[in-house]
Amino acid sequence: MKNIRIIIITIVAAGIGLGAGYLLFNEPAGRHEHAAAEAVEEPEEETIYTCSMHPQVRQNEPGLCPICEMELVPVGEASTADGGITLEMTLEAIRLANVQTTTIGEKGQAAKTITLNGKISADERRAASQVAHVPGRIEKLYATFTGEQIRKGQRLAEIYSPELVTAQRELLEAMRFQDVNPKLAQAAREKLRRWKVPPQMIEELERTGKVRENTTVYADASGVVRKRLVSVGDYVKEGEALFALADLSRLWVLFDAYEEDLAHIQAGDRVEFTTPVLPGRTFSTRITYIDPVIDPASRTAALRAEVANPSGLLKPEMFVKGSVEVAKTAGRQLLVPRSAVLWTGQRSVVYVKIPNANVPTFEYREVTLGEALGESYLVKDGLSIGEEVVTNGTFAVDAAAQLNNQASMMNRNVMVEGMAPPAAPDFREDAPLEFQKQLQALANRYLILKDALVETDPEAAANAGQDFLAGLNQVDMSLLRGPAHNFWMGQLNAMRAHAGRIAKADKVEEQREQFDFLSNLLIETIRAFGIEGAKLYVQHCPMAFDDRGADWISNETQILNPYFGDKMLKCGLVKDSLFAFKN
Repeated sequence: MKNIRIIIITIVAAGIGLGAGYLLFNEPAGRHEHAAAEAVEEPEEETIYTCSMHPQVRQNEPGLCPICEMELVPVGEASTADGGITLEMTLEAIRLANVQTTTIGEKGQAAKTITLNGKISADERRAASQVAHVPGRIEKLYATFTGEQIRKGQRLAEIYSPELVTAQRELLEAMRFQDVNPKLAQAAREKLRRWKVPPQMIEELERTGKVRENTTVYADASGVVRKRLVSVGDYVKEGEALFALADLSRLWVLFDAYEEDLAHIQAGDRVEFTTPVLPGRTFSTRITYIDPVIDPASRTAALRAEVANPSGLLKPEMFVKGSVEVAKTAGRQLLVPRSAVLWTGQRSVVYVKIPNANVPTFEYREVTLGEALGESYLVKDGLSIGEEVVTNGTFAVDAAAQLNNQASMMNRNVMVEGMAPPAAPDFREDAPLEFQKQLQALANRYLILKDALVETDPEAAANAGQDFLAGLNQVDMSLLRGPAHNFWMGQLNAMRAHAGRIAKADKVEEQREQFDFLSNLLIETIRAFGIEGAKLYVQHCPMAFDDRGADWISNETQILNPYFGDKMLKCGLVKDSLFAFKN
């Protein structure tokens, strides 16, 4: 009973206390509930850090990217957009890669400037040979060295000719019977004229009756002695060449034009040219002739122009560089800068900046290009006026997309919905044999890397990756021109990136992932340019990378799987072959 009384007293006291509090502070109970709710702190979300260039890297503390050693940033500041064709980059990554963009527009009549290399040559129509008109022995030469300037009618040589002596005597004998048979004397004179004996010599012979043993050879044409063909004491036949002459007062300028440029060049087009021998001087002429046959070795045709050379400043065999500016079709032309295009061909790749994005975002875009016009390409399809394309740092953007396994010029195996990857271009006819040999040497270094991964030896694979990088530096890119050169530069930068990752990695799993990208690039490169001296095989493992599948190159049909090693050494099949191509 006593305990019950204590409980009742406690309850009443609590009620009195609550009532007093209400009267003293006069605040509604709801406000207290709200304040209590505010007093409860939400648990802090854990900050995740990632790499601007490699968003697959995730960790819960700041540091350096294990792939490229860039400083990690909070995940909210750097992410890769979904969809496979857009890439988000941080402002820091933009700055480091020096990414710059240009808004494309249209122009009216566009001009195409074609650069030509060539040399000065003597005009073949002005070349001549000075011959001996009578047979005999060279007694004296008045022109004695190559390069000597000769004028028409100038004395060149003295010839002793027994036949000429006999002909003179025949004329004298015929003159004795001229009254009886005048035709006999006339025939003897005509024989001397055919030997180009000067008329004054014939008149002197008839007047004096003295036979001359030597005759003088006079120049039939003016020019420079290109070659002296006889010496004093030589016996020459009638019609035998004594000197090779060339008139250099007017010259030919011979240019080499690549076959893709021939459609824009016509006879009559003006060409301006310079020569390093005469710096600061520009010469102008017009194309007079276009060779109808393509040189199968250089894939060029010869263009010929003519130029006056009265002062002799220009000389045969001088190297020249010319340019022809040809106007394209009038009307509005949509142009994209050359630097925005990663590789040229029927299908080419650019990166378009997405407008009004919260972070810099770039879209992988395949475009159809037309002809090159100066530093730009005509756009047939894939871009619109006012779009902003990456014109500097394009390879860095593409490399970031590729390393994230997104659609990129260098990683066409990534399939984007509604977009099929373009086939590799065919530059086999443009690739010199020496380049194909260097590509074969590079493939041999690749095979060493493949064998190291078959043995699951990360140290040997790292060394082979470093050796592959050295092989890339030994490939002479100057052997390629135009679109073939641009395509190789894209492949080169990508292969350097992946081979470098293999050389730095210490885990075989990471090396095999980079080896997949490297294999695809090398397969595509060999298909584009061809190789010399071997037959390689493309092999495929359908179970690699969680059944995504992966290819590699082998020099034998036996399957030795570099993606699994001893675990599944024989897993795979021969998918294709890469034959040796020769020009």
